[in-house]
Amino acid sequence: MGANYVQSKTCVTGSDNQRLDTGNGSGRVHPPDKSVPQLVAAQAAATPDAVAVVAGDRRLTYGELNTRSNQLAWHLRSLGVGSDVVVALCLKRSIASIVGALGILKAGGAYLPLDPAYPTERLAFVLNDARVPVLVTAQCAKDHVPMGLWKVVGLDVEGRHATGQSQERPVLDVRLGNLAYVIYTSGSTGQPKGVEITHGGLLNLVFWHQRAFAVTPADRASHLASVGFDAAVWELWPYLTAGASVHLPDDSIRYEPEALRDWLVAQQINIAFVPTQMTERMMTLEWPSQTALRVMLTGADVLHHYPFLKLPFLLVNNYGPTECTVVATSGPVLPDKRPDRLPTIGRPIANVQIYILDEKQRQVPVGTSGELYIGGAGLARGYRNRPDLTAERFLGNPFNSEPGARLYKTGDLAQYLPDGQIVFLGRVDNQIKIRGYRIEPNEVVAVLDDHPAVQESVVVAQELAPGDKRLVAYVVPGPKATATSSSLQNFLRARLPDYMVPSTFVRLDALPLNSSRKVDRAALPAPNSTNTLRDDTFVAPRTPTEQKLAEILAPLLGLEQVGVEDNFFMLGGHSLLAAQVVARVRDAFGVELTLRSLFDHPTAEGMSAEIEQLVLAKLKGMSEEEVQHALIDTGAPSVCENCE
Repeated sequence: MGANYVQSKTCVTGSDNQRLDTGNGSGRVHPPDKSVPQLVAAQAAATPDAVAVVAGDRRLTYGELNTRSNQLAWHLRSLGVGSDVVVALCLKRSIASIVGALGILKAGGAYLPLDPAYPTERLAFVLNDARVPVLVTAQCAKDHVPMGLWKVVGLDVEGRHATGQSQERPVLDVRLGNLAYVIYTSGSTGQPKGVEITHGGLLNLVFWHQRAFAVTPADRASHLASVGFDAAVWELWPYLTAGASVHLPDDSIRYEPEALRDWLVAQQINIAFVPTQMTERMMTLEWPSQTALRVMLTGADVLHHYPFLKLPFLLVNNYGPTECTVVATSGPVLPDKRPDRLPTIGRPIANVQIYILDEKQRQVPVGTSGELYIGGAGLARGYRNRPDLTAERFLGNPFNSEPGARLYKTGDLAQYLPDGQIVFLGRVDNQIKIRGYRIEPNEVVAVLDDHPAVQESVVVAQELAPGDKRLVAYVVPGPKATATSSSLQNFLRARLPDYMVPSTFVRLDALPLNSSRKVDRAALPAPNSTNTLRDDTFVAPRTPTEQKLAEILAPLLGLEQVGVEDNFFMLGGHSLLAAQVVARVRDAFGVELTLRSLFDHPTAEGMSAEIEQLVLAKLKGMSEEEVQHALIDTGAPSVCENCE
């Protein structure tokens, strides 16, 4: 597992009441006169012809990246962009999104990444809440983004802007306390909240990462995360500031373990970040003994399994809220096979301190659980336009005498081990993580309660199987109101991202309350066939193919039965489960159903038709009788009277 992984050392004492030295996470400080855009520009000046970004058959050199981002920066400056001015960046993961982010930084501004797949209402809320003066998007999408007081700037697929601006780099006066980017996360008040990250925090992440993983210009890194997910920050700047190349796979590859493995190997990727659930599936695959991949980084959810000895790369688990610049702790996960505990989240990264405190904010002994607090270089400035929430979550640091030292109250439970590693134990409050996304249930409830058929609701997470967590909504309908699962999901999807839409809706006459008159989540009944909302019509499987497919889908979705007209994604399916459907269809029918076809035909009826076409194509050239017998063997419908 040849990886040069360097970690900060943490001292412990030797008694039963041992506490960790609060100097944990020490390390070298980054140069104070540098910034990410300056470092990328330096790489472009040194090696202009070196490849910076690869997306399919498109390649962008450092010289081209530098020129196009400079031109965008000058245009943004002409629109008033400068220090601490937040500019929205509404582009899918692409060459253009990278040029756009760098151009905003070179203008002196901070970029606010937005996934264009988000509902228009959510995009409009964030744009208004952040008070952005400019929105950068795809040239072809300029007429489709929300309209407001902001000016709209369009980029083509190569990141070029149509105006004839200077190709020279603007003179920058970026200070460590200036904003670098803002990312909106789910909010406990029912609305998203913007986290403001500074150049100082970003540089600390960049320099720690480069040292910890020995990044060189020869490295090839992957960029898989959606632009609105803070992992995308981590996938770009440590590499582009070091002269390495960043590679973007097609969307169809990101959610299929086998396809992603093959892509990583074929593209000779050295370092890759892969979200936790996908990592757990990829660890079970066969890997070639010789591969360029030396480090697989993972994080964003609880890691349940240890790697196998045969994996040819080092697995590194990471933890960090958006409020602490992506990563706060990190550590290699070795094939220890510890049945008594989950893999740890490592130790604090450079210049970051981790404190585990009790309810009175006193440090707890090693081995005792408490709430995890984070201090040091990675802390956000706060929440955009939310001084009240900033004061609530960012507190004075009583363990650090430096002026202005702060702690971020994470709401996560954890404990220190005697060797200085940290075990993550879950949430103190009701915040949920689903497939790596942080979700505040109150934000979902706020939208759900707006539905005319809903009187009140509560949203919780339920784990149907280890690592397979789903959102479940408990709904009390209004008087004489009728609601179906699809009507509620369609209503939510118009205002929330797909990952925030519950997969199951349970009908209740009233929400159970405890003695404090708060919702008693422990008393919520488990979903079953009688209390779960379904659509008015249920169409049972009519053919052997539909029957076999329904038997595949039902257990994956945690349901007793699936109708042939039920939408896989409306029932709680998502990209990772879709990849499992593809694998099980391959085993059951001997054909390869693509993710694209599953998205295009998400019902059992539609999938069955696709499977039958694939079977026929595979059997082309056989006699008609042979084809019909083969179709029976695979479960496809037969029209041969002799085989009825």
